[in-house]
Amino acid sequence: MSTSTKARRTSKSIEEKKAQAQALHDSISEQIEQLRSSERWRAFLDFAQSFHTYSLNNLLLILSQKADASHVAGFRKWQALGRQVRKGETGIRIFGYSTKKITDEDENGDEVEKRVARFPVLSVFDISQTDLIEGAEDPSSLAQQLTGADDFGVIDALSAHLVAQGWTIERRPLPGTQNGYTDPEVVAVVLDSDLSPEHTAKTLIHETAHILLGHTDDLTEYAQHRGLMETEAESVAYVVAGLAGFDTSAYSIGYIAGWAQGDTDLIKSTAARVLHTAHEIAEIFDPADDPAEDAA
Repeated sequence: MSTSTKARRTSKSIEEKKAQAQALHDSISEQIEQLRSSERWRAFLDFAQSFHTYSLNNLLLILSQKADASHVAGFRKWQALGRQVRKGETGIRIFGYSTKKITDEDENGDEVEKRVARFPVLSVFDISQTDLIEGAEDPSSLAQQLTGADDFGVIDALSAHLVAQGWTIERRPLPGTQNGYTDPEVVAVVLDSDLSPEHTAKTLIHETAHILLGHTDDLTEYAQHRGLMETEAESVAYVVAGLAGFDTSAYSIGYIAGWAQGDTDLIKSTAARVLHTAHEIAEIFDPADDPAEDAA
């Protein structure tokens, strides 16, 4: 941590840090309650409810091909929603479902009509593979990118910690609205190289939270409980950022509200895990003061 970063922080006791973290987590629910009464929230709900609910098998197929996928639909569905799939994008392959009427003979030799299930292979696309059609409104996100030029000492500290644990940190341009992702198969955290330092810091906290919370251990478990896991990881990011001295509410509150579907009870139920993980991460880049160093 740089001397300038240390100088910006006031010395706080462990109890003061715990109280601040608790207050930050409590404020998430309060801000989401305010968001739920807005026209922006109603427009987002209308958008979110227009998507098909996929089976677990298809969710696993989607996530195995595009781990960061959030809103998935077919080519023409995206056009109806005011977005165009970019030329050259590769579709995500899933199984559809339909029935076909056939005529068959029963055991008596009589003709009977039957319906046979079919599972055609279909191509769908994630929102990150689309662009907004000119003139169309964009209710797809409640989150605004962070633009600050300061990372508050987070990036170097967390990167060093993850590398020491065997992870690699990669920076490269990512498509669409994708900010970053964790790939447990190759033990890598990938961050969008176009992000501001402030948003990079927040995203790295988010991905570190996924790792420490065990979200990357089982793809099936993640697919089944993705809303909960994304709520937990971004709640950790918001709390840790607050402890580090920067406010991510412009992005985090909308992101959490979307994944939690505005359910503040769900958010409150995550408090113990979120706060434990937040303190664990905060300790990496802002370790408790060494009494011997203070006495020097």
